[in-house]
Amino acid sequence: MLLRGINNLGSKKVAMAELQEVVTSLGHTDVRTYIQSGNVLFTPQPTDSRTTDSSTAGRADAGALAAELERAIADGLGVRARAVVLSREELARCVRENPYPGETDPKRLHAIFLPEVPGPALAAWVADAERQVRAKGSRDGAKVLGRTVYLHTPDGYPRSELRRVLARVGGPTSAPVAGTARNWATVSRLVELCSE
Repeated sequence: MLLRGINNLGSKKVAMAELQEVVTSLGHTDVRTYIQSGNVLFTPQPTDSRTTDSSTAGRADAGALAAELERAIADGLGVRARAVVLSREELARCVRENPYPGETDPKRLHAIFLPEVPGPALAAWVADAERQVRAKGSRDGAKVLGRTVYLHTPDGYPRSELRRVLARVGGPTSAPVAGTARNWATVSRLVELCSE
C-alpha cells in the first residue's frame, strides 16, 4: 500500500509504527513499513475463506482493500489519505516495463501509481502535457503503462515543469485522480523487500 500526501512538508503527519498497527488490526500479516512516506508492505487477509492465494485476493480486491485501509487510517489515526494498493507482481512489472532503462540516477525517474487503470483520456492528457513542456525546451518525458505513469526528469525532479503540469486538475497527481509518486530508488527497494 502506498499512501498519498503524508509526512510531506508538515502535512498529514503519520507515525509509521501507528500505521503498521492500523494495518495489522485489520487482520493483515507480515506488516512492515519502509521510510516515512507511507509505504506499507503486507500480506492481505483473504476476503473469502475459500481463497488461499492472498496475492490473487489482493489483486482482485485492490479497490475495496484501499477503501478499507483509508477508512481504518482515518478512524484510527485521524488522517484522511488516499491509498493505492499494488500487488508484488504489479510492482515487479513496473520495474520490468520501465520505458527509461537508460536513466541511472534514481532521483530523476519517478513512478506515479494510480488507484485504477486509467482510460485513454488520461494517457492522451499526459502525452499532451509532455508536448507542451517540450515545446518550451524541457527534456522531461512521461508515459502511461497500466496503472503507472513514468515520469523522467533529466534536469531534476524539483525543477521539472512536467511534474508541476501533472499535478494540475486532470493530471495523475491531482486530487481527483489521486496518483501517488515514488522515486525509482523507493520503487526498486519496495520490489526487493517484497522478495525477502
